[in-house]
Amino acid sequence: MQASEFQRTVAAAMSIAASVDLTVDDAVVLQDSNKLTLRLLPCDVVARVAPAADQVAHTEIELAQRLAESGSPVAALEPRVEPRVYERAGFVVTLWTYYKPATSREVSPADYADALGRLHAGMRNLDVPMPHFTDRVEQAQQLVASRDRTPALADADRELLGNTLRSLRRVIGRRGGAEQCSYTWFCAGPTLPRSSRRSADLRPGPSPATSTAGSARTRRS
Repeated sequence: MQASEFQRTVAAAMSIAASVDLTVDDAVVLQDSNKLTLRLLPCDVVARVAPAADQVAHTEIELAQRLAESGSPVAALEPRVEPRVYERAGFVVTLWTYYKPATSREVSPADYADALGRLHAGMRNLDVPMPHFTDRVEQAQQLVASRDRTPALADADRELLGNTLRSLRRVIGRRGGAEQCSYTWFCAGPTLPRSSRRSADLRPGPSPATSTAGSARTRRS
């Protein structure tokens, strides 16, 4: 999320939470990328916020509901509010259950592998229109190519990312074979191993429930 939009993003999430009778006077940043993931306190809800013009929130909610119905190990939408996409001040917000982080000692590699296997089994049975992975690669390529949109990206990094994205698209395109929904498109939250109700994130990068180190706080004044 761009620094110039940060405070507006947080304010939108806190305002929406308050409007649905959740008690919120603090927000902890769990993840900051193309969308902002916040832990709202003291209601203890995860809010995922994205600009209204660049979001897939409706798809996230539909996938979460479909996967939950099939018994797949996914995080749940917040049960105290209506399961929908909320809009405020040019942002869309979805509200999710917060799960305490689990350590590697609490969740074994076998449990992670089992959760991942069950998640992919559920995704193979999905019948939901989904963007192709090349659409996301193309979006990333456009960002990398635009110095105006990514001014902080060093030239060497820009070249590395550009080459990597081109290679990725070419190599995967050549493989062919059957296709299915990828969990990198499903960004609703962490998967939950059968042996633990704590979160076990199987997506690349930090998740709403597992990344709290170095988090930032913002309080309602």
